[in-house]
Amino acid sequence: MIKVKACQRLIKEAAFYVTELKENEDKLDKMKQEKRDVYDIKYFDDVVGESRMMVPDSQARMKKNVEDLEIFLDSNRSNLNAEGEWMTAASSLLSEQQGVKSSEDVVSETNVEGLKDGEDF
Repeated sequence: MIKVKACQRLIKEAAFYVTELKENEDKLDKMKQEKRDVYDIKYFDDVVGESRMMVPDSQARMKKNVEDLEIFLDSNRSNLNAEGEWMTAASSLLSEQQGVKSSEDVVSETNVEGLKDGEDF
């Protein structure tokens, strides 16, 4: 139960940090377009930098806890009630994370058609 709740909390936290980063980047861009005070822009750029650092950290903690849950379930499956509420929640959580993991593995190609010889993209 504790491992399932921890994973749920960390998944929610990781999603929150990604959303917060996007919102802060948008706000910083808006501040730059409005030509706000340089000090305010610099300060908010630091805030965006801190948000950027939190995303990989929270994702790493989430992935580690999901892996721990998976290992725990694999090693204790015979001792757990397969039809129980927490086992069902853990199984659905793991299947959702497998879907997320497989969609992250997709790599898109960079379109380089408009580049001239020697030009960086």
